[in-house]
Amino acid sequence: MTESETPLPRRGHVHLDAVGGAAGDMFVAALLDALPGLRPRVFEDLAAVLPDGVGRPEFSEGLSGAIAVRRFGLVGAPRDGDDGQAHGTRFVELAARIDAAPLHAGTAAQSIAILRRLAEAESRMHRVPIDEVHFHEIGDWDSLLDVVAAGSIAAALAGWTWSVSELPRGGGLVRTRHGLLPVPAPATTDLLNGFCWRDDGHAGERVTPTGAAILAHLVAAPAMRLPAGLRLIASGMGAGTRELEGMPNVLRALVHAIDSDTGANDDEVMVLSFDVDDMSGEEIGVAADRLRAAAGVLDVSLGMRVGKKGRPLHDLRLLVVPAELKAVVDLCLGETSTIGLRWHRVQRRRLARGSDAVAVDGVTLRRKQVQRPGGETTLKVESDDLARTETLAARRRLQTRAEGEKGEPA
Repeated sequence: MTESETPLPRRGHVHLDAVGGAAGDMFVAALLDALPGLRPRVFEDLAAVLPDGVGRPEFSEGLSGAIAVRRFGLVGAPRDGDDGQAHGTRFVELAARIDAAPLHAGTAAQSIAILRRLAEAESRMHRVPIDEVHFHEIGDWDSLLDVVAAGSIAAALAGWTWSVSELPRGGGLVRTRHGLLPVPAPATTDLLNGFCWRDDGHAGERVTPTGAAILAHLVAAPAMRLPAGLRLIASGMGAGTRELEGMPNVLRALVHAIDSDTGANDDEVMVLSFDVDDMSGEEIGVAADRLRAAAGVLDVSLGMRVGKKGRPLHDLRLLVVPAELKAVVDLCLGETSTIGLRWHRVQRRRLARGSDAVAVDGVTLRRKQVQRPGGETTLKVESDDLARTETLAARRRLQTRAEGEKGEPA
């Protein structure tokens, strides 16, 4: 752990060790312990979203299993029922409060995205529309505190990658507004589909729904291998309120800079493929568009092959974020006539990329920038911008000039 303000690198990776578990307050405490420079931003966002009279956020020191830790939470808050807050707050009401607050850039979008993950899980669990979801278990102000603080951290580290260790399963039952439910809670298991679990012999709820929503939002590939070129620059320990026998109840954050002259980012994706031989071209086009627009789908490509009995068939291949595989499989089975699919996990490398724009002959052209191994940067003009030009010769002339011009950030 460090108290010094570590300058944030341009590219970074955070690995979370769920030693004792994962909860919203543990996540925030661990990251603010590791990166104290984020504390002013986070506390300013919290001051903007919390009403008066509901307590104040506190970041404190302590011990867990004889290990120095940090804790985060709301102090001086009224007891349940004394604050005038209607417990069972709807998702749309919490999202509206966050959206209306004067927060730092990106905080509202990240916070609402985390909250939406949880709302979607609750919607599936209770079979109600997302706008009717009530957060019985996170209706308290301290849970809103965790979501907004996590959103502020995620926005400050936009573009970074995240990974997490195996999660402790826990066991037994947890008391909720819906009665006793098995651990992990149904919403937690729904959110963490695809994540790896372990049984360390300690019962109880070890990963909370809020903690699960944060992990589901940040960790794009639950079983990813760590990127190459990692350099550890900071670490932090965030503790929960429960004491575990023989071990600290902590979530540890390991913060890395990514040192790579290629600017490459390695991760893992799922390749999902299937064939159809009984859909019209119009139906294939509609299905492909809907699959491309689905959450977690990175790319959709189609090929033509000849199948059994000499029938022409369409071969569809999708690149999918691992955490969204189940939802995308269901969508494929609903949007196409296929009755079976295949998938496997692959590693990939993506070069660092950016964009800018240049004006050539009065036409504004956006350009993709890619950093190649060895430090060279290549440029490619967006095809959609060139398409407005009438002739092929004119398009090629504009493209040649645009790729040689000095651009401005887009």
